[in-house]
Amino acid sequence: MKRYCQTLTLPSDDEAIRKYCEVHRHVWPEIVAGQREVGILSMEIYRQGRQLFMVMDTCDDFDFEKDMARLATLPRQAEWEAFVARFQGCSASARSDEKWRLCDRIFDSKQ
Repeated sequence: MKRYCQTLTLPSDDEAIRKYCEVHRHVWPEIVAGQREVGILSMEIYRQGRQLFMVMDTCDDFDFEKDMARLATLPRQAEWEAFVARFQGCSASARSDEKWRLCDRIFDSKQ
């Protein structure tokens, strides 16, 4: 299994943040199905104030660039990205990798 962690800073807009959290309580089924199809085993998003932190566990042969590009072509993915962009303070046409930034692991207690 591979793990990817990403971060995103939301705009200073309490109502947009509230709505962003609310829509993630009702993620469209096609979005989760698409994630599974490309090899994303699980995805979690945490929030501290305006800062979001995503943890994504994938299958061993997951290729981040290739499989995320493939995910973007699956049903309703572009629509979902445009929908949540309004709460993220970015362009509706922004790709996921233009919004979310990969984090570098600096510590692992298992190693």
